[in-house]
Amino acid sequence: MKSARTALLALACLVPLLASAQWQWIDKSGRKVFSDQAPPPEIAADKILKRPGPRGRSVDAQPAAETAAATAAAAPALPKVTGKDKVLDEKKKQMDAAEAEKKKAQEEKVAAMRAENCTRARSAKATYDTGVRISRVNDKGEREILDDKQRTAELKHLDGVIARDCKSDRQ
Repeated sequence: MKSARTALLALACLVPLLASAQWQWIDKSGRKVFSDQAPPPEIAADKILKRPGPRGRSVDAQPAAETAAATAAAAPALPKVTGKDKVLDEKKKQMDAAEAEKKKAQEEKVAAMRAENCTRARSAKATYDTGVRISRVNDKGEREILDDKQRTAELKHLDGVIARDCKSDRQ
């Protein structure tokens, strides 16, 4: 029995909350309409008298024309909306400039490496072209003299490096 009373009391407390979620507006014929659903889109905002929720307000005390005039007079002038955010545009320009600068620095670094490769390859090719004996250290740490086959392979490799990295010299 006590649980039934408790449930009935809880339900009685919830009814005013449900009733407060009401919309009020004036329709086209001038009648006041009460509903739990939002008014149709053709109803102007100044014709809506009450909205549900904590921000809902009643405007019954003032006619709609006086309310609109009072709101317009009290509201500060809002900036004109152009669809562009100047701060965001400026940040985007700065990011684009920083990215372009980073890309340019990277290209300069690659160009410097290619120039260094070109210089080294030309120097090595000049050494190989002299016909002197060339030696290098193998994986075991032993010194070995290049035979004709190895020398030809190395010259071919150097020609490829020169062709790839010395393009700017020929232009």
